[in-house]
Amino acid sequence: MDKNQQGIQYMKEGKWEDAVKVFSEAIEENPNDPVAYINFGNVLTAVGEREKAINFFNKAISLDEKAGTAYYSLGNLLYESEKYIEAKDMFEKALRAGLENSDTFFMLGMTLQTLDQPKLAMPYLQRSVELNPNDVDARFQYAMSLAYAELYEELIQELNEVIKLDPNHSDAYYNLGVAYAGYKEDLQTALEYFNKALEIQPDHILAANGKKTVEAALQE
Repeated sequence: MDKNQQGIQYMKEGKWEDAVKVFSEAIEENPNDPVAYINFGNVLTAVGEREKAINFFNKAISLDEKAGTAYYSLGNLLYESEKYIEAKDMFEKALRAGLENSDTFFMLGMTLQTLDQPKLAMPYLQRSVELNPNDVDARFQYAMSLAYAELYEELIQELNEVIKLDPNHSDAYYNLGVAYAGYKEDLQTALEYFNKALEIQPDHILAANGKKTVEAALQE
């Protein structure tokens, strides 16, 4: 096991100091290897040293402009700092560098949604789901992009897939309630979904409001 692999193992075990030690040794032994800088940056991120982590990711990129993982890691840091435009640029660079995995597509889609560009987000979220069909978060966010686009049949289908993966996903039940109340005009089924959301999460304010509205309409 080389030092980078050893350091990653230490990270999985939460042995941060040991990981820092072996990644430092890896950099000393091969200062032109971008992988060691990326790994060091990931350790620093994990322990909250974000500014230092950025320096290591930038160093990796200076050594290899195709270091997709470095762009992705920078994108995450920028996203968490609410620097969404800069984050979007980093995720796009990660994709161009060949890091075409479900996480990269998901984070680019999430960033675009946060920037109020749901139509642009949709294909990236869809691709994330295609690459990892069991990712509940990706599938739910893809469903939300379908809602923005008013593609209600596809929305209902995706939300049902979310529930199959996570039977306790209160937001999925709530949004099914909205779809059935508004698009399907099936108030009884909508009520059942709102009740299910509240059964799972009693303090779900939106579901409570939806239930109240539907019950009032059913009594008219």
